[in-house]
Amino acid sequence: MITFLQHNPTKLYFGKGEVQQLSAVLEKHLNVLVVYGGGSIKRNGVYEDVIVQLNKAQATIFELSGVEPNPRLTTVHKGVDICKTQGIDFILAVGGGSVIDCTKAISVGAKYDGDTWDLITQKAPIEAALPFGTVLTLAATGSEMNSVSVITNWETKDKLGWGSPLVYPNFSILDPSYTFSVPRDQTVYGIVDSMSHALEHYFHRTENTPMIDGFIESLLRTAIAAGPKLLEDLQSFKHRETMMYVSTTAFNGTLSNGTDGGDWATHRIEHAISAVYDIPHGGGLSILFPNWLEHVLEEDPSRVKQLAVSVLGVSPENKSDIEVAREGAKALRDFWNSLGAPSQLSDYDIDDRDFDAIIEKTFIKPGVGTYKEMDPDSVRDILKRSL
Repeated sequence: MITFLQHNPTKLYFGKGEVQQLSAVLEKHLNVLVVYGGGSIKRNGVYEDVIVQLNKAQATIFELSGVEPNPRLTTVHKGVDICKTQGIDFILAVGGGSVIDCTKAISVGAKYDGDTWDLITQKAPIEAALPFGTVLTLAATGSEMNSVSVITNWETKDKLGWGSPLVYPNFSILDPSYTFSVPRDQTVYGIVDSMSHALEHYFHRTENTPMIDGFIESLLRTAIAAGPKLLEDLQSFKHRETMMYVSTTAFNGTLSNGTDGGDWATHRIEHAISAVYDIPHGGGLSILFPNWLEHVLEEDPSRVKQLAVSVLGVSPENKSDIEVAREGAKALRDFWNSLGAPSQLSDYDIDDRDFDAIIEKTFIKPGVGTYKEMDPDSVRDILKRSL
């Protein structure tokens, strides 16, 4: 293990009816900006529950709706303008990871005199942020309990991850029943995204990490067991509850304790693809990750073998390490395909015509991959495998 500091300041309120905590954790008489997506929260009753609590806190309410699945800089700008013109004291994200990511960008942009994109691209330091909280409605990204965000600049076709200790949510309210209305395809993407976060952490180069490795393996086995059962009954509180906690834990900092933090090359490649094609993040990951495994195991099959045996049920008997590893990569692909996740870029009508642009955007920031550092040829190989 390596030395580490663990500090996560987000208060997590988890369980049925926990939205009732909202009025208690807010100060009175705040100007609150409520940020949400396409309006599903008004159809499933979440919006009404939130407004009741904000009224109890005697808040003055402003709203920003229409946050996109891949949240765009233009929407961030709208939120920043509201914050500055209306004297917003607090932001409340009501939705999934996209809404929370957008809120994080608004929170820092509201405290900055220039373009928020300067902060995302690290042209200017992040020195302050408006406080915010979340009410989660989709189990997927883990953004409700971390300091990371991803924003798309559609004008430049760039999708960038960024982070700051200042954008941990003050609190997050997680009621599994608020995810009952999430449709099957989005539920599938959430399962893939959650598992991908755990997998990215798993592929590190740090020695003597049995506890964290076991923690990640247990989380992945839990998702593999619960995911199909959830898809058989989308109204199951028990399975929604399990997947919600899996997704939060997969990316709240716990899984990187004592390690180098993991690889994250697959996420970088997927961000580049969805910057060009605007595809669902979970869908892109389900295509790429098994092919990333195939790519890295040819050089070093050891870690993929460990995943195959410990998580994916592959027997190592009378097989070489590389044979076991290949079976593991196929087992992951088969599992995600069994859920209904896509397996090829052609499922989104993507061919090789934009590979050069995707590769260029993958390397918009230096340093792609740590378990195996990627170069343009490596990324091209993974893309070709994914056609």
